[in-house]
Amino acid sequence: MKIAVTYDNGNIFQHFGKTEFFKVYEVEDGKVVSSEVIGSNGVGHGDLAGLLADRAVDVLICGGIGGGAQAALEEAGVELCAGAEGDADRAVEAYLKGELVSSGANCDHHHHEEGHSCGDHEEDHGCGSHEEGHSCGAGGCGSGCGGCGSARPALTGRNVGKTCRTHYRGTFNDGTQFDSSYDRGEPLEFICGAGQMIRGFDAAVADMEVGQVVDVHLMPEEAYGMPDPNAVFTLEIADLPGSEDLEAGQQVWLTNQYGQPFPVKVAAKEEKTITFDANHEMAGKELNFRIELVEVK
Repeated sequence: MKIAVTYDNGNIFQHFGKTEFFKVYEVEDGKVVSSEVIGSNGVGHGDLAGLLADRAVDVLICGGIGGGAQAALEEAGVELCAGAEGDADRAVEAYLKGELVSSGANCDHHHHEEGHSCGDHEEDHGCGSHEEGHSCGAGGCGSGCGGCGSARPALTGRNVGKTCRTHYRGTFNDGTQFDSSYDRGEPLEFICGAGQMIRGFDAAVADMEVGQVVDVHLMPEEAYGMPDPNAVFTLEIADLPGSEDLEAGQQVWLTNQYGQPFPVKVAAKEEKTITFDANHEMAGKELNFRIELVEVK
């Protein structure tokens, strides 16, 4: 049995027709025995259904999907589980346990408020003051509806699909440094073109030679996307234990319905409600990177 998931940086990409990658899981006796990330090659809704059928995929797990694509999948004999979000691996586990039910979601994706919880998380991530650590070269460019846009072709280049190790320094347009692998003393390792990096960083590395150094300037669309208004949501304080002690400006973690933690900033707090912003802190920003390709495996 094979299960495919629309895939972006570990999570379920929310728009089937615009997904650039699928993660395909091979399942035996109810357990995942292997998995691989494949490119969609920039094809449209109907062709994506054919792509999955050609790979002998039995089940597709995705977020939003339109009626035409649903019909194409049905014709191709691919079972559909739509309306899922969060961590791809956990969603597959939930499906295999019979805990993942299709909502038949269309492309008007919004956060599921009933799925939010605020409490202690792994690594002591609680509902309190917590500054998120990250590598600014890493991460998909916009999650959920923030990643919507015209479908872009899959990356090409000598390093696509290979494990690359790079040193990099990231700066804003005013020269302020926001991240540097040199300061950490360890190159960043990732699979080029697999959606583990922001699009512009991936594209820069795709055809570099080992030892080469390049400078790139990325507009928001090739970095962390533009701020997504759907990623700003308001909850009742009474429905979110622990939120009564939060203050505007704090960075905290919530969990979605699969128990996957995700960082948000407290945008505003009223007497009975609290508003969170799940946009990446780099959303809307132009970024500059100096990238040195150290090794290709």
